[in-house]
Amino acid sequence: MSKNILVTGGAGYIGSHTCKELISSGYTPVTLDNMIYGHEWVVKWGPLVKGDISDPETLAQVFTRYRPAAVIHFAAFAYVGESVIHPARYYRNNVAGTLTLLEAMKKHGCRSIVFSSTCATYGEPKEIPIPDNHPQNPVNPYGRSKLMIEQILNDFDAAYGIKNICLRYFNAAGADPEGLTGEDHDPETHLIPLTIMAAMNRRESLSIFGEDYPTLDGTAIRDYIHVTDLARAHILALEYMQSENRSDFFNLGTGHGHSVRQVVDMVERVGAVKVPVKKTDRRPGDPPALVAVSLKAAKILGWNPKMNDLETIIRTAWNWHQKHHAGL
Repeated sequence: MSKNILVTGGAGYIGSHTCKELISSGYTPVTLDNMIYGHEWVVKWGPLVKGDISDPETLAQVFTRYRPAAVIHFAAFAYVGESVIHPARYYRNNVAGTLTLLEAMKKHGCRSIVFSSTCATYGEPKEIPIPDNHPQNPVNPYGRSKLMIEQILNDFDAAYGIKNICLRYFNAAGADPEGLTGEDHDPETHLIPLTIMAAMNRRESLSIFGEDYPTLDGTAIRDYIHVTDLARAHILALEYMQSENRSDFFNLGTGHGHSVRQVVDMVERVGAVKVPVKKTDRRPGDPPALVAVSLKAAKILGWNPKMNDLETIIRTAWNWHQKHHAGL
């Protein structure tokens, strides 16, 4: 069987870390990325094909040339606010693009896909921590696009036998401990890199959205999972799906949350600097806390995060940002 794995969106943050994990596990990642948000410099562990999942001709060339044993599917637009303003862009890219990808898989006999889903499919949580079987009721087009894809995947399994594992992430964070890849979004919307950039004077200040939540310090709580642990889960999911020939879904989180204020305090401690902050009102739709129950992934996949303390997450991110921005 081919050891090639097609990684759509492999030039992105989580995709590039997963490519590194794939190569260390004996696979060859083949990155397909349209480079709208990807970076060519992070594609270090296998070939790069510049192209779009919405283009059947590009997909046909990739599947014919590389004959991947499976697909790990990251390619998606992922800005919640933008999805509200431009829903058509999200449904066309995320949903229609995935449909084109799945049709190419069917045509070329590729029968396994690991899908990058999200806790945004749950919407406003009815319980914290959030179990894998929590009702899915997304509150924005981004979350709805991911849920639609999960449903399409299940239909393709029933009709065509294409197996899928849907991984519902909580907050990916941190950077490769060796400093070979890290988080570099434009625009950047994630708390930890924004805090580090403020600490490094690469932005004027960090905005804290709301200090009146029903939490210990009044700021919102999220479940931060180190991106290397997240990447490892994709290899475990891939191997489980292929050995058992079955579809499934899993939460991926650490099971404990950290507040915005705790993140700021830890960045100040790791960097030995003060973070300039600006307090502002809550953003609409931001729940007080999002924390995962990931016991199913532990039991079935054998997945247990190894880098799940906040200091390790922030220290790897801090080191990568220091190195990355020094070279700019």
